Amino acid sequence: MAVTAVRSLTSAGIEFNSRAAAEAYIGGVCFKQGPPRLIGAELEWLTASGEPSAPARRPELSLLADALGSHAPPSISPHSPAVPLPGGSRVTIEPGGQVELSSAAFSSAAELCERLLADAEHLERLLESRSIRTLSAAADGIRPAHRLLQLPRYQAMERSFSGIGPFGKLMMCNTAATQVSVDAGADHAEILARWTALNTMGPALLAAFACSPELHGAPAGAWASQRMRTWFRLDHARTRPPVREWTDPITAYARWVLDVPLLCVRQAEGADWAAPPGATFADWLSGALDDELGRRPDAADLDYHLTTMFPPVRASGHLEVRYLDAQPGDAWTVPIHTIDALMSSPEVVAEATRLAAPVGDRWLEAARCGLSDPEIRVAATDLMGLAAAHATSPEAADQLGAAEHRCRNGRAPTGDALRREETGPGK
Repeated sequence: MAVTAVRSLTSAGIEFNSRAAAEAYIGGVCFKQGPPRLIGAELEWLTASGEPSAPARRPELSLLADALGSHAPPSISPHSPAVPLPGGSRVTIEPGGQVELSSAAFSSAAELCERLLADAEHLERLLESRSIRTLSAAADGIRPAHRLLQLPRYQAMERSFSGIGPFGKLMMCNTAATQVSVDAGADHAEILARWTALNTMGPALLAAFACSPELHGAPAGAWASQRMRTWFRLDHARTRPPVREWTDPITAYARWVLDVPLLCVRQAEGADWAAPPGATFADWLSGALDDELGRRPDAADLDYHLTTMFPPVRASGHLEVRYLDAQPGDAWTVPIHTIDALMSSPEVVAEATRLAAPVGDRWLEAARCGLSDPEIRVAATDLMGLAAAHATSPEAADQLGAAEHRCRNGRAPTGDALRREETGPGK
């Protein structure tokens, strides 16, 4: 790809005097190199105010801020210190009022799960103090999409996605995920192997953990993961990079990022963050947007642009797996143990890639059909069996063995807290 020269830009000591310099910066910040040893996770829940017998209303942001106190994120409490919970997790709020726990990184999945379980219980107590409930559902099957957060970022996102149909607002306001993060790798070869494995396993693991068949406001159609349906129907340039064609993910990821259209542009307080339609970060870098934006981007702008990339696996220094539905109850421990086991050694990574390869491109079928597709079910079952064989604790082995059995029988994770509360016990 041609290198486009631009004037020198400096932010925090970083200069971009060419496209190549920006690509090198992206490669450095998105793929931190070092021996793989850490694992982390992000858990999301839908939320509702009032008693379980009452209609599931979205909580007011002021009520969420009051419940969270010093743990509240600045997005809903600008002067909050945003203190982590006792287990190290930070709390954030998504546009539709979903609450998210972002864990610290730990050297073992067992410790990660233990800390997250404690923080999830602590979070539940905080929210219950203001009659706010967390709901273990990956998609909201009963409420229309409604955005609570009015931040410029989300205003620009909703406006940008609105031309594609209902899926942008549904994704922002009515879905919840389980995300697992692992180290990228010690060198280019290991990064390639781990990146390839996580992407190749994606369709099979998506199907293995798909549990969002209902999404209020979605067009008609039966999908095992309505949550992933929303992502696949969004801006393809942003959500579906041609990963399987990449032989060097570090370089290819950087080039992809620069050529993805801007979703929003940070501006002064009170200004509109809308980006020029179709303009890419590379355009901005080269000076093509000088008339519209009046300035060239700095490293902080590029850092922000990176947060608007939504591929199934996102490079954020570590590798962030984004294709897993939020799981019922505390079953989010299962995908954490799955990723931990399947990435536990170069040999296991290679075997997992081999097992998943026959369905490694079948993302849409995995989201639509889940485990009802025979080939995807076989791959999912084989991966869960491999994970069980390489579990790092007896508890993990038990969970993964049960998940293997469930996948072999074509059964999705069960439970839909939102639907259950709306219909009532036994109805």
